Amino acid sequence: MSASAFNFDIKLKRENKVYYENDMLIGCVQFQCPSETKHDGILLTLDGVVNLQLSSKTVGLFDAFYNSVKPITLLQNSLELSAPGKLSAGNSEFHFELPLVCKKEPRKLYETYHGVFISINYQLKCDVNVKRNFLGKSLQKTQQFCVQYKPLPLDNEASRLAVPFSLSMSNAKERVTMPRFLITGRLDRLESCVTMPITGSLTVQHTEAPIKSIEMQLVRVETCGCDEGYSKDATEVQTIQIADGNVMPKLEIPIYMVLPRLFTCPTLLTKNFKIEFELNLVVLFKEDHSVSENFKILLKRASGPLPSKLTTAGR
Repeated sequence: MSASAFNFDIKLKRENKVYYENDMLIGCVQFQCPSETKHDGILLTLDGVVNLQLSSKTVGLFDAFYNSVKPITLLQNSLELSAPGKLSAGNSEFHFELPLVCKKEPRKLYETYHGVFISINYQLKCDVNVKRNFLGKSLQKTQQFCVQYKPLPLDNEASRLAVPFSLSMSNAKERVTMPRFLITGRLDRLESCVTMPITGSLTVQHTEAPIKSIEMQLVRVETCGCDEGYSKDATEVQTIQIADGNVMPKLEIPIYMVLPRLFTCPTLLTKNFKIEFELNLVVLFKEDHSVSENFKILLKRASGPLPSKLTTAGR
């Protein structure tokens, strides 16, 4: 029997493949064999790992980094689905139940997350050793699933924000020639839920130079390291355009940004790594001037955002 004729797959009971800590991972491994097949055993492995990676600018600077960026094991469990024997011709299933419990440090499961320098992945792996006359080959299938925190209520205390708009000119001459402007607006909340959009609005009160574009950028800030040193890198997750072209004064423009799944997660601060998020509000003028303001946001697995006002002004 050729390897291509031997089919099997890992099926989970939950179709959305989303689980919480202490849940039971229930499913089965389904086999389709055109004929009776001998095997040396069927092994199912459960893995949950935090993979850390240093940016190129940091490699070689601190030897201590290499110990702090070793993979962190959150889950590791194996289950023998079948001892060596035979698979019957046709369809067959092997059912399994595995607990999602972290039994060693940090004794907690983190949310699934796919970043640039940090990734948190959970998967099932099934290995089948198939007997052949001249060649023994292990066939393998993997099935990824997501781990999320159970939703908790947000803090009902709505934070207020009043921040002057900062200029980001490359030299003093450009700063002097920067056009006068005034932009007011609000972000509904700096403490937000990962499943709900970031919302708010802004209004161009007046400007001496026409505006080319207004953008909102979501940035992930990933930190890896230890007490001897840290590697901290900010990378763009996504950018949305709030306004294109010159903006009519006194017109309220809505801000609405949906957070991408997997590429965002609740803000996470641990001993060896951190995952944080920020917002950059960027205004581009047609005279090649640009100004931006940065807002550090706190993401949670929760609901119920409340308004939080902000004011940005130039000169």
